[in-house]
Parts: sequence; structure tokens; C-alpha cells
Amino acid sequence: MTNDINTPENYEFRYSITSNISYMYQVYCSYMMVYKNTDGRKDFMNPEILQNSLTTLVRKHYPPVAGWFESCNDEIEVVFRNDKFNDPSFETQTLDMDYGTVMEHVQASDEELFVPKYPSPLIDADSPINPMFLVKATYLESNDAVVLGVTYHHSLMDGSAFWLFIYNWASLCNQMSAEDGMNSTEHHVPCPPSFGLPSISHLHDPEAKFEHTEYTLVDAADCIRAFKPSTDTIKENILRISVDEQHKIRDMAKQYGVSFTAMLCAVFWREMSRIRLEARPSSASSTSLFTCAVNPRAQLALSSFLCASPVVNLAASKTIEEIAKMDLGDMAQLVSHTITKGTAPYVCSSMDFLVAQRKAEIEDEKLGRKGKKIMLAYVCPVPAKCTVSSSRNFPIYQTDFGFGSPEYVRPPYLPYDGCLRIWPTPESRGVGLNNKEAPLEVYLSQPDYVDLSRSPLLRPFVTG
Repeated sequence: MTNDINTPENYEFRYSITSNISYMYQVYCSYMMVYKNTDGRKDFMNPEILQNSLTTLVRKHYPPVAGWFESCNDEIEVVFRNDKFNDPSFETQTLDMDYGTVMEHVQASDEELFVPKYPSPLIDADSPINPMFLVKATYLESNDAVVLGVTYHHSLMDGSAFWLFIYNWASLCNQMSAEDGMNSTEHHVPCPPSFGLPSISHLHDPEAKFEHTEYTLVDAADCIRAFKPSTDTIKENILRISVDEQHKIRDMAKQYGVSFTAMLCAVFWREMSRIRLEARPSSASSTSLFTCAVNPRAQLALSSFLCASPVVNLAASKTIEEIAKMDLGDMAQLVSHTITKGTAPYVCSSMDFLVAQRKAEIEDEKLGRKGKKIMLAYVCPVPAKCTVSSSRNFPIYQTDFGFGSPEYVRPPYLPYDGCLRIWPTPESRGVGLNNKEAPLEVYLSQPDYVDLSRSPLLRPFVTG
């Protein structure tokens, strides 16, 4: 089932994830991808070729994915060898279930059924070897569809790197499916990756001073690395933004001189705050935190194919009442300033701040002092949040394993207040990595008392 990659000598390679923000993302992320067997192919999504192409991909092109994390003293490193492999787990199951029922379970984010089980994502010297990537392929007795449940460790790669990994896997699977055998050494991937965040110290501006609101210092005993469940009942709305509605948002963005993403975020943050205030007037003076995950590869002149997790979650905050009363143009400017402040000097300073604080934490632990620890601001308990990430430009619906694009790709349900994910739709298939104009989906988790249909701006997005 595996292809051994011939190398003249045994070697070990390692690179740090504590010299940048990657180690802060000690979580697993999972997705469900539904492929429909429209043509009734008997060889549909052959599990042997799927697994073999995955193993070949990680050993030949993505060796860190067949590696492991190693924690020693104050350093966490990705380690991989050419004679020892932590190959991705690949499991299969077959269900007696019709296609419609499968889609209902996927749309309801039934991870228990379709996603591989994974251990604690926390990295420390005492933890076992964390798998970097896991797959669970679900086949149907009717052969009508296959669901690929995929999970990856966020400290190894962010969403951008993950979807390029899946895109490369699909391409390699196509190549191997077209061969009589599966051991060709001529395989190539369309987006060859690089690894290990290179030094960005030359981009540092010693004269610039920044307030890094994307982090929060808390008492060591209160430090957590993942979201805490809200005390409110959280529901998820799947909203749909048509092409016509996108044009309206782009017109507003042009009017206020901001990007489409900034305008969309401004609309959601303000309108959600207005609905909250209307439903609970006592929340007027409560803080609302806005964060947006920004990929700094362009600012840092890094390859877009870099397999890493350098995302910075830029932040701003105001009271719910202040936001609710803001003019939409002023709101757009606030969001735009927050998103665009992530210049190269800012990102360098952000990572310097993170590394310095980590050293202080380790020193406190050695000396037995009760010091402070650093947390990502969006993880901290705050009365209200708008936590944005966008995947709309990722090749999610271009991942063709040889049988067409997926019918539907489900991001994980995140039961945390204010989680807002901008997501492409099946209509965005297009050619290669270029999406054609298509509707967008927004997966939004918020308290059940927040009725989005009460907002004239959000009402057109509500699908029912």
C-alpha cells in the first residue's frame, strides 16, 4: 500500500513552530467532502488508490505530514525522517444508507459518523505522537457516493495550506488512477509546497510601536488554548449570499473605499450588535470583540505554497451600544483599518511579542512564579464576539479525484458565539484554482435570541 521513496542516506530534518504563531493553534480541524457517483462507476473513489496516492504525496512531497511534533524545553519542532514515517491514518467504512440521508447527516455536521477520531491536539513532552493528518472514507452499499472525512493539525498548516494539500492529493490520485501500476516516480503536484517559516527579521521596523490586541495576557491558571462553550444556547445559521447581493456589497465597499471582505464584516458586526442590543438592552455597555484571520504570506513575501500556520487574527473592540449606533461607513472604516494594519512590520512585531512572552512564561515556570500567559484574544471569554475567517478563495470545489468536483463540502460546526466563516458554494467550481462568480455561504454561530431576520441588511441572506 505504500511507496518507499529512495534516498541515498537516512536523514532527519526539523524546523521550529515556536519562532512564530503556529504553536498557538494546537487544535484539530475537520471537514466532510461529499462526492456523488453520478455515472455509476464501479471503480468510484477506489480506496486503494486513494490511500496509496496519499502516502506517496506525504512521503515524496509533504514529508512533515508524515512527521511528528517534538517538544523539548522551550522549543516545539516539526520533525521528519526518510526512514521513519508517521503516515496519515486512513480508515474506511461502508454504510447501508441512501444518498439523501447521507446529505442530511453531513449538512448537520455529523462528525461522529464521518470524521476520523483524533487524540488530544495539545503538544508537550509527555504526549504521544500526534497524527498530522487523518482520513475516514465512507462508502455506501448502493455505491451512490463517498464521503471523505479529513482532519489535520492546525499547528502544522492553516486553511490555505490544507486546501492546497487536498488539491495536490486529488491531482496525484488522478495521475495514479491513469496508470497501469501505482509506482511511477514521475508524479508531480501542481502546487509544490515549501516548509518552515523563513526568517522575517529583515522586515522588522525598530522604530514602529504597535498595540497587539490580537493577544490577551491572563493569569497562568486561566490560560486556555481552545474556545470555552458559551453560557447561551448557540445555534448555527447557514446563510447564502447571492451574486446580486454580493454586487450590492461591492458597491457599498466602493462607496466607502474598503474591500469586499471589510464591507461584509462591517455589515455583520454592526447588524448582529443591533439585534443583540434590541433583544437585551442590558448588554449595551458589554464589550464586543471583532477578529479577522488574516493570511500574511503576501505581506511577508512568503510563497503562497508555504505549508505552515502563520495566520494572524487582527482584532478590534467596542461596546455593543457603540457598534450598534455607528454609521455603516464609519463601521467599514474601523473594520478595514483592523484588517489592513497587518503590515510586514506589524506581523514581525506580533511574532516578536509572542516569542518574548513565551520566554517569560517558561522563566516563570522554572522559578515557580505565578506569572501571566498569552492567549489569542478571540479565545478569551468576552460578552460578544464576531470571529471571522474566510475560505472563499481556497480550491475547495476544485478537488477532483478523477470523478468530478465534490457535491458539497461541510466545514465543522463551531458552537461558539460569533464564529463567522465565509465559504464558497458548489457553484464556484470553475477551472483549476480560479473560481467563477458564484454565490457564497456564511456559517454563523450565535445565541438563539439573535434573530438575523430582524435586520434588513441580513434578511436577504437568511435561507430559512
